[in-house]
Amino acid sequence: MSVISDLTEKANDKLKILEDLTSNVKQIQDNVLEEILTLNTNTEYLQRFFHGKFDKEIFKKNVPVVTYEDVKPYIQRVANGGPSNVISTRPITGFLLSSGTSGGAQKIMPWNEKFLDYLTFMYDLRMHVITNYVKGLEKGKAMMFYFTKLESITPSGLPARTASSSYLKSSYFKNRPCNWYYTYTSPDEVILCPDNKQSLYCHLICGLVQRNEVTRMGSIFASVMVRAIKSLEDSWEELCSNIRSGQLSEWITDPGCRDSVSMVLGGPHPEVANTVEKICNEKCWKGIFKRLWPRTKYIETIVTGSMAQYVPTLNYYCNDMLPLVSTIYASSETTFGLNLNPLCKPEDVSYTIMPNVSYFEFIPLDGDENDVVDLADLKLGCSYELVVTNFSGLYRIRVGDILLVTGFYNKAPQLRFIRRDNMVLSIDMDKTNEEDLFNAVTRAKIIINSSGLMLTDFTSYADVSTIPGHYVIYWEVEDKREDKTKHMELKEDTFSECCLVMEDSFDNVYKRCRFREKTVGPLEIKVVRYGTFDSLTDFFISQGASIGQYKTPRCIGSGKPLELLEKSVVATFFSTGDCSFKN
Repeated sequence: MSVISDLTEKANDKLKILEDLTSNVKQIQDNVLEEILTLNTNTEYLQRFFHGKFDKEIFKKNVPVVTYEDVKPYIQRVANGGPSNVISTRPITGFLLSSGTSGGAQKIMPWNEKFLDYLTFMYDLRMHVITNYVKGLEKGKAMMFYFTKLESITPSGLPARTASSSYLKSSYFKNRPCNWYYTYTSPDEVILCPDNKQSLYCHLICGLVQRNEVTRMGSIFASVMVRAIKSLEDSWEELCSNIRSGQLSEWITDPGCRDSVSMVLGGPHPEVANTVEKICNEKCWKGIFKRLWPRTKYIETIVTGSMAQYVPTLNYYCNDMLPLVSTIYASSETTFGLNLNPLCKPEDVSYTIMPNVSYFEFIPLDGDENDVVDLADLKLGCSYELVVTNFSGLYRIRVGDILLVTGFYNKAPQLRFIRRDNMVLSIDMDKTNEEDLFNAVTRAKIIINSSGLMLTDFTSYADVSTIPGHYVIYWEVEDKREDKTKHMELKEDTFSECCLVMEDSFDNVYKRCRFREKTVGPLEIKVVRYGTFDSLTDFFISQGASIGQYKTPRCIGSGKPLELLEKSVVATFFSTGDCSFKN
């Protein structure tokens, strides 16, 4: 049997599994819940709600819908050395770290091998979905910007890692199938390097020296792709020098990187270096992805949610010639589903929920919060907040994702990610909600008030036109001592201090991105003309908003409202100092 026919047969098997899963949603979901309850009824957490009998009806009646803060004490007990059966009969083998909460601490989610079983299942399934849409991928390699972070060890002796690091450091990745989907330009040693700067440089040099073999490229999040192209802009001359000589720069000190990349280089490549140098020397980098990697067919990266803001940047570097493909919807709680129409536009991405990986419930946004509905009962056009019960000890936990039902694949709902609950700003791993923003502005107002000025209104914008992206806060101020039509003195040191005070008010995830990893740029305050926010109100009313219920949006997206604000800017100020980040 040929390689192509073998791949086709395996793809047909996987697609049959997909058809079966999506055609029997209710029964599979009921079976998943029964399995979870049968295994875990005697855990300390669930024993409080079951008294000798357990079934779906009692589960829904007695087990409360909770937030992370509600179950954190139970998770923390296991992390501190308590037995797994506090929350799970199946042994907890580690913890997944979320990107961070508004309070500055990362969530830790329990996990076991079941999590990786389903994650691997989803990765395998997406491979076969994409082959229905893109041909010829098996004839090349993937240039994937995958990274791992140093793990921490909890008092229990169990590791705490990000979800991506958990997979990349697991036997599932190490022993992955030897097929085109798992064949990368970068050696595993580069992916596993704990120094992300060295890892990124090595990803680039491996991808460049094998530029004619690359048929797809990507990263987990779109922000990483933007960071990669920025790194290429900063270091292409050094990269070309390394490729020309066949020798890595001395600052690449990680032994795994040096040894494995030296093998990839295999000696000098002056022709490759000359070609890359000629391309990168051009003043305009529009479409550079396709010029550097001419066989590339698509970019695989998450462009939904807060990552949508990077789509224009990536489209520029692709010259709109490469599809941006969001394949999987997942979080630290569980893996949810797949995009079964991978070549759709980023704004049209919906994920088909796989009913076998966890038990899913949904809180209607426009109904009674206590009226929690099952996956099989979702209604087209309605929005819901997601609730998860998984195989790792989480029961009816609110994920915080707001989703819209856009359709069905067989009987499986297809959901579009709308937003995080109460989310306002995000550039990289930072997540700043409305409460955080209000608290930061409140602290900065003290400085403004003491200078004789008064803040009358504000909004914000996550600006990713700069690299790195940064927060922009639009302020309308008035002079408390003078007529509003007269010129106000806007002192740079006053507003720069306001910028820094705001940054100091944000959580440690923001500060880590801003001051240590430098993936978020200095916060900017833009002062707008007096009356600008009245004009903003008029605009939204003209678009159908009710004047009786209008509230100033605390975060502005692109479009007319942003143009209105930008045309009204009279002064700009940046944060220029450091803050109290100690970690």
